Amino acid sequence: MNRRMTMAAVALMLSLAAWGQKSTDNRIGKTAPGGGISESVLAEIRKGWADTPSDKALRNALAGTSIATLSANSEAAAMIDTHFSDVVATKGITNQKSSGRCWLFSGLNVLRARMIKKYDLGSFTFSQNYLFFWDQLEKANLFLQGVIDTKDLSFDDRKVDWLFSNPISDGGQFTGVSNLVTKYGLVPSDAMPETFSSNNTSAMASRIKTALREDGLRLREAYASKKGDLQQMKVEMLKEIYHMLVLCLGTPPEKFTWTRYDSKDNFVSSKEYTPKAFYEEFVGGDLEGGYVMLMNDPTREYYKAYEIEYDRHVYDGDNWLYVNVPVERIKEIAIASIKDDTAMYFSCDVGKFLNRTTGVADLKNFDYDSLMGTESGMDKRERIITHDSGSTHAITLIGVDLKEGKPVKWLAENSWGIDSGYNGKLIMTDEWFDEYMFRLVAEKKYIPSDILKVLNSKPELLPAWDPMFEPED
Repeated sequence: MNRRMTMAAVALMLSLAAWGQKSTDNRIGKTAPGGGISESVLAEIRKGWADTPSDKALRNALAGTSIATLSANSEAAAMIDTHFSDVVATKGITNQKSSGRCWLFSGLNVLRARMIKKYDLGSFTFSQNYLFFWDQLEKANLFLQGVIDTKDLSFDDRKVDWLFSNPISDGGQFTGVSNLVTKYGLVPSDAMPETFSSNNTSAMASRIKTALREDGLRLREAYASKKGDLQQMKVEMLKEIYHMLVLCLGTPPEKFTWTRYDSKDNFVSSKEYTPKAFYEEFVGGDLEGGYVMLMNDPTREYYKAYEIEYDRHVYDGDNWLYVNVPVERIKEIAIASIKDDTAMYFSCDVGKFLNRTTGVADLKNFDYDSLMGTESGMDKRERIITHDSGSTHAITLIGVDLKEGKPVKWLAENSWGIDSGYNGKLIMTDEWFDEYMFRLVAEKKYIPSDILKVLNSKPELLPAWDPMFEPED
């Protein structure tokens, strides 16, 4: 009996050992099923590396040098012509520093240019920190109310999962600017100056995200147990968020005194304002209905309106609504606005082929294929559907250079400081504009009637996780 048990045990051990070896062989590719990297496939892959002298030289160079530096195209090294036939008058360059508030800087810079021109001001800026405070409080409410609105859905529902994945951010788009300004008004930068946390948002954002996610769980638990008034719970939670924001950003002023000087530094007036009164006197107009957002997204039907669910800053505000049109139509509108001395909110995939030193975005700036021995051929539509490209940054479009009526290059006011790029600005070739611009917000008076008619149709509602949701930062 013992001998039979011993022999059986040995047989079992040999069987397990064989299974383990086979399992190990599978993991390392010896008997991998089709689709894995087997030894023969790996051998074939290795044949692609010839280790030529030029490859070795490139490998040595890349060991201590950035890809961007080595791929810089020497044939395009000369600074591009900086003349522009038409430029909107603006004064002063802003700096968002280590924050994702480009959408806010760009939107406020559009309003700033309008105010400077109308009132003959010198260099002037609105307080980005003031509006950012309300943006963060409103987004916290948007998330918490979204949790309440989806309380009947399971936690693994995609909408619920998206909410908890995106409780708050410092990114955004122009609809947020118009909704926030209309609701809370504006103040000059010296009425609520920047703080460390407004300029460096990551640590504050991390703490608020954690607090909101925990609050969201408590709301769902309260609903499941039928204990507690969810709306009252939300108010108590927002009190905590407000407290955190005041500690990090300061207290938004309810009243302030602003002394106005003209462009020659002559005294004009000194007066006390509320933020709403300041906005109404110096900006005014219908921000929410006076602008139209245009998109160039070749993955979707043109001359059609689209709306993205939950893509808003204010719960009782507006979802992001845009009309998708060919890039040629966007150029026509942009040129008309610039010629009328009116700046525009503009967004693009700024990191692609941008020389950060010169501030020039040009498809010829970098020759990655020659450096890496590759062939790149995706068009704009293919880059979007594969998530290789999308809107990443908002800037203020202020200039165009026309040759025989056709645009050659474009000029934008950036928010990376005066020492960035071309005197704080970006220059984009027209070819780059075609490939990497995404959104333009223009005043309604510059929009042709056929595009305005599209806004009368019911927009197609896209889910919050649509690729075009990506907020500018």
